[in-house]
Amino acid sequence: MTPRFLTVLPVYNEQSHLSEVLATVRAFAQDILVVDDGSTDSTAELLRRESNIAVITHSPNRGYGAALKSAFDFAVEHNYDVLVTIDCDGQHEPRLIPELVARVFEDAARPADIVSGSRYLKIFEGDSKPPEERRHINQSLTQFINERLNLQLTDTFCGFKAYRVDALPRLKITEFGYAMPLQLWVQAVQAGFRIVEHPVPLIYLEESRSFGGSLDDASRRLAYYREVLDHELSASRECSSPALCPGASR
Repeated sequence: MTPRFLTVLPVYNEQSHLSEVLATVRAFAQDILVVDDGSTDSTAELLRRESNIAVITHSPNRGYGAALKSAFDFAVEHNYDVLVTIDCDGQHEPRLIPELVARVFEDAARPADIVSGSRYLKIFEGDSKPPEERRHINQSLTQFINERLNLQLTDTFCGFKAYRVDALPRLKITEFGYAMPLQLWVQAVQAGFRIVEHPVPLIYLEESRSFGGSLDDASRRLAYYREVLDHELSASRECSSPALCPGASR
């Protein structure tokens, strides 16, 4: 049976890409959710012109992690099999959505809980050269996460992912900013998730994207990410009762 899947686009001030990306996503996905995280440009107006999509609006802006948390809750509430997350800045190729969905149940006896896109697993023709500071931060955190969690990831910050929806209630996301993926990896390992990576092209169209305030400084951003990761690892170690741990089965 073909999995019923939802594709979600978390957006914040994406007026320059929204219509084009949505048009392309529609070619590969039937059920689409857009989480507008308090946009202050014309994003909301553009969304009102779109038909046959679901929209969740955060007001005011709550953060990237909060947008994904809303998407997780929506997918669970509406009984989807798979949730695909794809950014709206043109960095991901919607044609790969069916591939990510298929990989979730590629092994019927042992489905994947997270299929995570990796921009460094394979070289594609036409790949971009990533901004050096972003590549450095990604590599540093990926190495640290692999060492601490006994993983073999190649890309910890790719927003192009497919999640098995039945597994999502085991995550307790409280990090609502850009560091949310770090909390995700710790909780996913703690919950015993099966994680696989899937190669996706490396595309950068807007190298000067803002992360907000002081986080635009690479060193401060890396320090913040490490702080979030250390806190989540500490919380994981200190959890004395499995029933109370983030990600524990209910």
